[in-house]
Amino acid sequence: MTTITVSRQMGSLGTEVARQAADRLGYRMVCRELIDQAARQSGVPEVALATIDELGLLGLRPSPKARQAYLQAVRQVVETLAAEGNVVIVGRASQVILHNRPDVLCVRVIAPIAIRTERIAQRHGISPESAQAQIEASDRYRRNYLRRFYHDRLDDAELYDMILNTGRLSPEAAAELVCQALTYHP
Repeated sequence: MTTITVSRQMGSLGTEVARQAADRLGYRMVCRELIDQAARQSGVPEVALATIDELGLLGLRPSPKARQAYLQAVRQVVETLAAEGNVVIVGRASQVILHNRPDVLCVRVIAPIAIRTERIAQRHGISPESAQAQIEASDRYRRNYLRRFYHDRLDDAELYDMILNTGRLSPEAAAELVCQALTYHP
């Protein structure tokens, strides 16, 4: 049984890499459903909404107690998924939560900001300036999320077994590398 965590930058195609790796391996991929499940378990769905609202558009401000209940629920869901194995978990600090487990491969997917900006602008039909602003807000949110709630740095290379740059690799090639890495992972 193996678990793969995928941390990604907005516009890096990390979710596509995760999906393709999961498909090739016959693994389950867990993304937003993890958030929903954790919110149901914690009884604070507004925290889940605030958590996925990276750009702060909803203006939700959950209480510290509600946020702590949500974070504990996320941890429990991530640990349960890892115990079941054969899963690719995208986001939600899973690379931190599962970092010390020997049966977990932690992957980070990145790309240069210019490439991410172009991808987001094209995908959403927005100006490059708007796309870059969204990316910068997302990067800031994700960086702050990990620092605030897990006391870790998103760019700490020691959190990851491999870092893949989709500015240089196609999602298909990146997914293939993830699958190959499992061959060498304990």
